[in-house]
Amino acid sequence: MPSPCNNRAIIAAAGARKTETIIEQALSEPSKLTLITTYTTENLRQIQRRIQARVGVVPSHIRIAGWFSFLLSETIRPYQHSVFGEVGLVRGLNFDGERNRFARKGSRRYFLDGNNDVYRGGMADLSCYTNNASGGDVIDRLEAVFDCIYVDEVQDLVGYDLDFLDLLFGSKIAVVVVGDPRQYTLATNQGSRNKKYRGADFVNWIDERVGRCEREDRNTSARCGQEICDFASALFPGLPAISAESDVTTGHDGIHLIEPHQVHEYVETYAPVVLRDSKRKDTLGHPAINIGVSKGSTYDRVLIFPTTPMKQYLASRELPKLRAPERLYVAVTRARYSVAFVV
Repeated sequence: MPSPCNNRAIIAAAGARKTETIIEQALSEPSKLTLITTYTTENLRQIQRRIQARVGVVPSHIRIAGWFSFLLSETIRPYQHSVFGEVGLVRGLNFDGERNRFARKGSRRYFLDGNNDVYRGGMADLSCYTNNASGGDVIDRLEAVFDCIYVDEVQDLVGYDLDFLDLLFGSKIAVVVVGDPRQYTLATNQGSRNKKYRGADFVNWIDERVGRCEREDRNTSARCGQEICDFASALFPGLPAISAESDVTTGHDGIHLIEPHQVHEYVETYAPVVLRDSKRKDTLGHPAINIGVSKGSTYDRVLIFPTTPMKQYLASRELPKLRAPERLYVAVTRARYSVAFVV
């Protein structure tokens, strides 16, 4: 079994340099074959851009792959014969379909659709099943290929994805996962498996792996000012409070409320990035970015067109009125200096 320090989980607040940490570590160890993986395509692109900005190209010792691409190419296809009795069967990923509830587990119909694509909700399940059916060959192969595996935005992994992460923790590979449970706005699947560990409760899953994974908390933000950090901390009182690394003042800082008739003048004066919860939200003619898409980005200032529950929370500061604190958290923590809400 790996030593406790072989695997690490970095639970870090927004702006605590999560992605930068794994990039720096991967670049600093050219003798180690390394995989960097994450769930979303946008985050994958950001990782690639950051590495290229540092060294020009992605070095040969580093492979960057989406989580599903990694599972499909490195864990399922090489040993699919262990499950289905043949090779060349599994084609790709069915992202939107749902697997047959009445199919027997282990059967082709349970994991694959009519085109032999793996159902999104069964991808990690099939990876775990294939490892078991092959007598552990999946993990043995990964140990022969990779020295280190880094998982960014690990809070997006749910269900059987956590089971497969558990298999990685038990391997000889050094596994480092980084994420912020407060930013649980996307998920690899919607099944009921490991449901109790979703969102902020992901830290409980990590804490239950004492001896297999060492937890490191980073609660200092290099991005946001202290007033923004305090606002964000209040959304998740069960997690450690966030502190600002430095509190630079610009003359217009912290949290502000403005009325709709003030929006045009505010945009002209401060040039904020406009955020909204969905494209259906009217932003008074100003170009806007959806909150979910903005995750991972940094802006000097943001102007948020809040949902009704967000408005109710701003008025009362009562968390039960806020249905999705993670989305409000992501929105406010994009800003270095100021956040304004249109209310």
